[in-house]
Amino acid sequence: MQTEVVTTHYDRIGGADNVRRLVHRFYEIMDELPEAWETRKLHGESLAMSEEKLVKFLSGWMGGPQLYIQEYGHPRLRGRHLPFSIGILERDQWLMCMDCALQEVVEDDDLRRELSDAFARVADHMRNRAESIG
Repeated sequence: MQTEVVTTHYDRIGGADNVRRLVHRFYEIMDELPEAWETRKLHGESLAMSEEKLVKFLSGWMGGPQLYIQEYGHPRLRGRHLPFSIGILERDQWLMCMDCALQEVVEDDDLRRELSDAFARVADHMRNRAESIG
């Protein structure tokens, strides 16, 4: 009987180097696009610390080494984002930047779609500002 090998998103994206490429490009896009301004201004002047933390978080989140947990403990994502006002606009800007980065870095269509869907669920969960839709 042959066992199926489960490959993680981390393995499928190409490991640490491509996680780093994705995150670096994500923050470049956020820094460049005027239409991402509301989300960009939630970050400090330098994006270096945010970039490093996101690389570590995504490593574990995608099924690779749990670098973020090893250094900072449980991510408690929603709690860590409570000091920032995150609504529909900020969520959508964040996702726009990530989707652009995914398009540039991830060649596999299925993987890109899976990651985009997963990021959308997480980004929506980070919303902490009461808003009406429409």
